[in-house]
Amino acid sequence: MKSFNFKVKPYDHQLKEWNRSWDKRFWGLFLEMGTGKTKVALDTAGALYLAGEIDTALIIAPKGVYDNWIRKEIPEHMSADVNYDICRWQASFTQKFKREISELALNPEPRRLRILAMNVEALSTKKGASTAYAFLKRNPNCLVIVDESTTIKNRKAKRTTTVIELGKVAKYRRILTGSPVTKDPMDLFSQCLFLSKDMLGYDSYYAFQGRYAVVKRRTAGYGEKQRAYQQIIGFRRLDELTERLQRSSSRVLKKDCLDLPDKVYVRRDIELTAEQKTLYQEMKNLALAQLDSGELTTTKSVLTQIQRLQEIVCGYLTGDDGKIRHLENNRLLELMGLLEEVQGKVIIWSPRVPDLEKIIKALGEEYGQEAVGGFYGATSDDERNRVKEEFQNPDSPLKYFVSNQATGRFGNTLTEAKTVIYFSNNHNLEDRMQSEDRAHRIGQTDKVTYVDFVAPGTIDEKILNALRNKENIASQVMGEGRRDWFD
Repeated sequence: MKSFNFKVKPYDHQLKEWNRSWDKRFWGLFLEMGTGKTKVALDTAGALYLAGEIDTALIIAPKGVYDNWIRKEIPEHMSADVNYDICRWQASFTQKFKREISELALNPEPRRLRILAMNVEALSTKKGASTAYAFLKRNPNCLVIVDESTTIKNRKAKRTTTVIELGKVAKYRRILTGSPVTKDPMDLFSQCLFLSKDMLGYDSYYAFQGRYAVVKRRTAGYGEKQRAYQQIIGFRRLDELTERLQRSSSRVLKKDCLDLPDKVYVRRDIELTAEQKTLYQEMKNLALAQLDSGELTTTKSVLTQIQRLQEIVCGYLTGDDGKIRHLENNRLLELMGLLEEVQGKVIIWSPRVPDLEKIIKALGEEYGQEAVGGFYGATSDDERNRVKEEFQNPDSPLKYFVSNQATGRFGNTLTEAKTVIYFSNNHNLEDRMQSEDRAHRIGQTDKVTYVDFVAPGTIDEKILNALRNKENIASQVMGEGRRDWFD
């Protein structure tokens, strides 16, 4: 396209990959987190719409991401020349939602791009799958975007088979991920099959496996229950596989993006469960009542109420007796999904010990105890020294440094990390600035991406906005706007 009105000027690497791919029927945008793959996909959607190639877009993303497309990415990046309507998937089929999606699907207006955004988990359900399929059948001039496409790497999962079937209906298809291979090259099969069977040259997993994997026949069980199975023990022809991928995909790493800022900030939204929403509202009402009655008269008392709200959004509640009540929540699940998209070593910050303990436990179970190191009050001096040394050793299997900001913010050089995740923030501006600098300091040779987990519409947003604006929260909470922290 000779002239396209970008709403936000693209970086050089984004423009290069957009020029390569915008008019291709299928393409993989394998851009490392923080390099702007979402923008490339949205500029592609805008260009295809203005060229008369599509009139509809279906965006599929995990729970913690798809709302961000609607709330932030589309308004920020969609070309001003594109008029559009958006419908957000809802699991509960209210009359309002039925009307919205029906109007979107049936609207004959050719001068508006129709966008339906769904969470990938919904496609495991009959209702979600049938809705998406009906939407595409009615609007075949469609672009389907699968964000964080490793969510469909399991070829046996219901949502994977659904997404592959949707791809057969769509005119244009895109997958987005920072790391298409999270465990082994077999992860590629389902992601690429959604794009096209021509991308890898196979529509049979076993044919693909036979070409690129080394398989050994094994047996399990005893007697009549004995069964044979095939175990992958290695891989082959990976240069050939890479060459195939490069024909229909872009691979961009932060270290190759000379025009990116040294610090890249990313936000991941975490949806609260029904239980969390109820408890959060109750705690917020209590805090407002205490403000009105004059009970919250000190900075400490206000900050204590803020911390209680933070506990709820992180998935637990501390009672007056000190006992912790764990709540069903999505934050840890989001972390585990995000780590599949990330390459290299990672720092994970959270100010609360219950968070640190469950993170360390989950990472140890998934990646092995040798892959994770805790660094907080309960960690001995000898263990702290070991964790720091091994984290900085590029050959060490210790990949995840898990710490609270107050303990880990001083005296630690952690420049092996290119990704820093704030599972939760605290209210201390110095803690934030110092913890950021553990990775971004002398010795760092790459861009650093900072990811903040945020429950929209909660205290999370207020704290993050204050920290990003370099505001000292403790000095604010007793001012005229202190009620705003709880409203």
